[in-house]
Amino acid sequence: MTTTLVALLMTSALSMVPNPQFQSAKPIWPSGREAEKNLCVGFRAEFTAAAGQRVSLRLTASTLYRLYVNGVHTGYGPARGPHGFYRLDELDITDRLAPGANVVAVEVAGYNVNSYYLIDQPSFLQAEVTSNGKVIASTAGDGAQFIAHILTERVQKAQRYSFQRPFAEVYHLAPGYDAWRVSGSPAPPAVECAVQPAKSLLTRGVPYPTFTARPAIWDIASGSAEAGAKPEKPWADRVLTGISDKVKGYPQSELEVIPSLDLQAVHNSSTPAINQPLDSGRPITLGPNSFHIVDFGVNYTGFIGVRITARKPTRLYLTFDEILSDNDVNFMRMGCVNIIQLDIAPGTPVQLTATPSDIHFESYEPYTFRYLKAIVLDGDCDITSLTVRDYTNPDVYQAHFACSDPRLNTLFNAGRETYRQNAVDVFTDCPSRERAGWLCDSFFTARVEPDLSGTTAVEKNFFENFLLPPKFEHLPGGMLPMCYPSDHNDGVFIPNWALWFVVQLDEYRARSGDTAFIEWSKANEFVQDVNYPSNMLYAKALECAGRLYNAPDLTAEAARIRDVIRQQSFDGQFFVDNALRKDGKLEITKNRSEVCQYFAFFFDVATPASQPDLWKALTEQFGPDRKNTKAFPEIHAANSFVGNMLRFEILSRYGKSQQILQESIGYLLYMAERTGTLWENDGPYASCDHGFASHIVHTLYRDVLGAYSVDTVNKVVHLRFSGLDLTWCEGRIPVPGGAIDLHWWKDNDTLNYRVTAPAGYKVETENTGALKLVRHP
Repeated sequence: MTTTLVALLMTSALSMVPNPQFQSAKPIWPSGREAEKNLCVGFRAEFTAAAGQRVSLRLTASTLYRLYVNGVHTGYGPARGPHGFYRLDELDITDRLAPGANVVAVEVAGYNVNSYYLIDQPSFLQAEVTSNGKVIASTAGDGAQFIAHILTERVQKAQRYSFQRPFAEVYHLAPGYDAWRVSGSPAPPAVECAVQPAKSLLTRGVPYPTFTARPAIWDIASGSAEAGAKPEKPWADRVLTGISDKVKGYPQSELEVIPSLDLQAVHNSSTPAINQPLDSGRPITLGPNSFHIVDFGVNYTGFIGVRITARKPTRLYLTFDEILSDNDVNFMRMGCVNIIQLDIAPGTPVQLTATPSDIHFESYEPYTFRYLKAIVLDGDCDITSLTVRDYTNPDVYQAHFACSDPRLNTLFNAGRETYRQNAVDVFTDCPSRERAGWLCDSFFTARVEPDLSGTTAVEKNFFENFLLPPKFEHLPGGMLPMCYPSDHNDGVFIPNWALWFVVQLDEYRARSGDTAFIEWSKANEFVQDVNYPSNMLYAKALECAGRLYNAPDLTAEAARIRDVIRQQSFDGQFFVDNALRKDGKLEITKNRSEVCQYFAFFFDVATPASQPDLWKALTEQFGPDRKNTKAFPEIHAANSFVGNMLRFEILSRYGKSQQILQESIGYLLYMAERTGTLWENDGPYASCDHGFASHIVHTLYRDVLGAYSVDTVNKVVHLRFSGLDLTWCEGRIPVPGGAIDLHWWKDNDTLNYRVTAPAGYKVETENTGALKLVRHP
């Protein structure tokens, strides 16, 4: 069911967007292959740079690039942009250079399939190296030329990773497969490239990841694995069985291997537990029919790395997940292919000998996991150096929070970890299954960015991506995609998410002062059966639009809609979720949900004063303990998204900070303790690392620390202290030009506090507790 909706399309003049340029480089790709699916190409330029000069590399690509300078991992990108635009990265590579010849090696994966994660656009690389402003290497420009070759080690005809992401990774590897990345190695056979059409460029706009490599730290188990009969009805996702023009990829009949089916026939025949710290200096030996499980301590997102020494032809599977299921790694739990298959076998470029050489492998795609399982069915190898190379937002460690309750400190750290993995270049729902820039999720994640980073850079990129395309293919005119950058070939969209876009845009203007994006156009109206929570959101969107565009008629319409909702939806005890049209008349149903009540209060349809009995029931009989008390069993329970989030918001609005403190622990602590991150649902049956849940950072700053609002545009900090069952709390919130530092502590009947802020900031104070408030210099 949907509601009366107005799809909102926000557009922006391109003249307002920075338009960087290359000096001489042009986009190139192997001739005639720019639309080929899952084609991986290596580009190599060798040059000499004068000593003492700054050397920079500028590059962009489609679909993704991975960068090495003299064999050292140096970058990955680009940051995602909208259809028809490509974000430009510029890196100072001076410290990576050596006297004499240097090599810049770029691996580009051209996927050319639709997904929620990456845009389906023709493949290319455009890159140039400059020294003191002079181009010394480039693609089809001045200086030494980037020479291309096909990277045959990655299997091209592989299954998709998920409906939301492109291809899973399967490789044929041998020692020396990556030697082309360094100087002095023989160059692979070159392929002819053609110059591609000129590209419209955007600045990167967000900080570059630091790519820290984190080791596995704990040995979980090691045992025997056996291949038996495949299940009678194996799990086969729609992107395996339903490839079409709506879900692009290689048909199942064309796939070289299908690891997701092969591994469903494998089971553990013995699982001896180890449960001790991992000895990083001792190789893990994997012979035929064996496995080993390691633990990285918490969920991380990044590139899986391993060093392999094979004594005979070997097939090594790396499977991974965020949790253990029955003391094992279930690669299917998320409905995606959490498998990397590595074949080290005869016929590869460098034959194995009695004296094996090491292979260092690192996944091309980023994955999210805590646990990794290595499986060998055929072969014999040692593995060492199990790592994950961070692919996260690095700008989160200026912020600080600590208090006298260590459980809240655990929640803050989990919130920060969740945020940094979901804010690399846009706000994502999860960094695993989808990596998609979802609206509605972004409303909550966006509030965390200024708290941790002191900026709105990621949010600006997020909006810019939505605003620049003149239209969105496969969607009704005027409708925004539910997540973006993406391709929705099946025409699916969620109208309500376009309304969340407007509500978030209103908050973005307030926290950033940026008004350049804002223009208004009204498009398609959809009228079907009436869903009251959707109309509550619609009224809020109209109110926000009225404020953004100084349109009092929209504000008045919002008030009228709220009145109608109150008259129709409230049954005397609860707000009803929906009404059906029968014979031209509305018939109110008896469907009532917990989340509908939170919508009513969050979107100003109800207040504690207007609905005191409902407010009393929500605050006293709903919450994390309701599963045990069974109160109001006829009211459908809320989940983490979006109901529990809105519950925290209305409790905060009406000053119930102590209740927020207690319920935050009840709702979230078990998640933080199990994975170090916060989850999509209230159980571990989907993503255990979901961006919106990082909002706990904002909640703790606002409702526990007492930094109720930090207005960096008008330079006003509003502190609100309440009677919390804590003895002290301290925090640091970065802002442009410095930071807000706040520390409070109790002393008998006094609440003491100290606050500092950059010059020009005004500090306002509110005390809702019983203790006397004393400020210290």
